[in-house]
Amino acid sequence: MSPHVRKTALVITAAVSLGLAAVVPAHGVEGPAPDPRDAKAMRDMATAIAVTAKYADERAALKDGYVPHGEQCMTNPFGVGAMGYHYVKQANWGSKDPARPTALLYSKDKDRNGRRKLETVEWMATDRDQDLKTSDDRPSMFGLPFDGPMPGHWAGMPKHYDLHMWAYKENPAGRFHNWNPALTCPRKSPTAGGAGHPHGH
Repeated sequence: MSPHVRKTALVITAAVSLGLAAVVPAHGVEGPAPDPRDAKAMRDMATAIAVTAKYADERAALKDGYVPHGEQCMTNPFGVGAMGYHYVKQANWGSKDPARPTALLYSKDKDRNGRRKLETVEWMATDRDQDLKTSDDRPSMFGLPFDGPMPGHWAGMPKHYDLHMWAYKENPAGRFHNWNPALTCPRKSPTAGGAGHPHGH
């Protein structure tokens, strides 16, 4: 077995393990999770993790067209938790392909080389009628419904649905919960220009 094939096999094995672990709520907190008997959901999770593993290096994401976007660190306006820095690939907007996530979310902290750590993979899709009161076009992946619809998070972003997968950072609320209660954003100074647009989940 060649080193490349061996590495690929190891990544997929790890991905399947992560996928199966997702059905057990961390720290006893109930959270959304795929049905472990859903073979397609398990395969799609493995694919998503195998494909995005290279983006552990922030430079690879930038090279592939993922661009830092919107609020750098978002705090849950409705409760506890936060999510990191969004790097968005516009060409993947609306994708429900596990190999083509719309966004990658990176840590607020940097490593000793000044790079952020990959924490979350996210898919986003436009709300067809742009009416927050209707949801008849809600997408799904991994056997789970997307969150939303919700307002855009930055100028020009439409009302939309999204689905997060915390593939690279433990989330006590569940691998597919949108907010991570173990995270907080850096405090903003009163002169920082306001709190920014809330991530309206």
